[in-house]
Amino acid sequence: MAGNIFKRKIYERMLRWKQENDGRTALLIKGARRIGKSTVTEEFARKEYDSYIVIDFSIADDAVKELFSHISDLDYFFLRLQSLFNVSLHERKSVIVFDEVQLFPPARQAIKHLVKDHRYDYIETGSLISIKKNVKGIVIPSEETRIAMYPLDYEEFLWAIGKPQVYELIRYSYQNLKPMGDAVNRDLMLNFRLYILIGGMPQAINAYLDSNDFSVIDAVKRNILELYIDDFRKIDPTGRASRLFTSIPAELSRNTARYKVGSVIENATASRLGELLMDMGDSMTVNFAYHANDPSVGFSLHADYDYFKMFLADTGLFVTLAFMDRDYTENVIYRKLLSDKLSTDLGYVYENAIAQMLKSAGNELFYYTFKEEILKDNEEAKTVRNYEIDFLISRKDKICPIEVKSSGYNSHKSLNKFQQKFSERILHRYLLYTKDIKKDTDIFCLPVYMTELL
Repeated sequence: MAGNIFKRKIYERMLRWKQENDGRTALLIKGARRIGKSTVTEEFARKEYDSYIVIDFSIADDAVKELFSHISDLDYFFLRLQSLFNVSLHERKSVIVFDEVQLFPPARQAIKHLVKDHRYDYIETGSLISIKKNVKGIVIPSEETRIAMYPLDYEEFLWAIGKPQVYELIRYSYQNLKPMGDAVNRDLMLNFRLYILIGGMPQAINAYLDSNDFSVIDAVKRNILELYIDDFRKIDPTGRASRLFTSIPAELSRNTARYKVGSVIENATASRLGELLMDMGDSMTVNFAYHANDPSVGFSLHADYDYFKMFLADTGLFVTLAFMDRDYTENVIYRKLLSDKLSTDLGYVYENAIAQMLKSAGNELFYYTFKEEILKDNEEAKTVRNYEIDFLISRKDKICPIEVKSSGYNSHKSLNKFQQKFSERILHRYLLYTKDIKKDTDIFCLPVYMTELL
């Protein structure tokens, strides 16, 4: 399989770090495994420096690791390092990359001294969960600039498959609130459904470009999922973390107001599994959306961290995980999405995609549920109606409620009821659906592929 190097937005953030910090901090890129951290880091090192050394601690031999016991003598350290890798380093013009740094904590501890020395730049990559689990007995360096990396977002996906002009059209339509017409929207939705099915993992996109065969793509995604499940088993030998992870599609399909931990692990509660759930979040393989008890700016101040929904960080992996116990040919989501016949009972696929897009665009995820009691005419009996705002984001000093529809149906009862309760707090209301852009009174009805522009 050809290893295409895809254009990534994080590259510009790395460039700003290099220009603005001038070696005063190391750069730590954290993210889930297999999202392309090592690839973009080496590409950056190759393009932006005169020379570079990559120390991959997943394969580094004892001679390399032993060097870190001589960190007090940096002249010897650098001479030996250049000799081992047969690379000449140039002061302020070279970078040393610590790849998979979580596997060798002494290297991370050395960052403090290396940055202070200021001869070269330093970039670290790693999985945050493994980093946190492997820091006992070492001094965590404060001289780090940390940035999060995610699977390819939708715009990056379009770059990868050779359709950059598509997103320019989407951006123009959004900025000018200009409808594109049903025919154009259908084509754009076809591209978006392709993104949902393939996802943003570089290996899966490479498989698409090389084979154009969904069975091959699905096999790649299954391998990545197995890798994640194995990782969860390592941090939690009881198997609880892996069960919580693999149960995400089933829990979302129940269309309940939260992830019910007790339905997956008998007698378990979110509060009892708090540390384990935090570890899952740190792995960056999942996204949590927490219930905002008082929906106002500063959601985290009023969030209920025991009341949440859990999504996969990559919707392509989500589609495969939903049918992990069956052969690819039995995956109805592939067939129905490709034919644009996704039924409402599979709408949670879109919800997962929206969560991924909001998160990669820099938003923390929150949602809100509420009830309304209705008295029937001439009766004392009451009925209770439940409403849910799928996502809440903050803009300026206001909030923006978001309702997600997996079809072109543009009913928005929850948005209307939310407006009645919190009108003073709202900047804009959004309905994300599958039809063309339009405005319904003060509600912006946007096709789902515009999510990252909100």
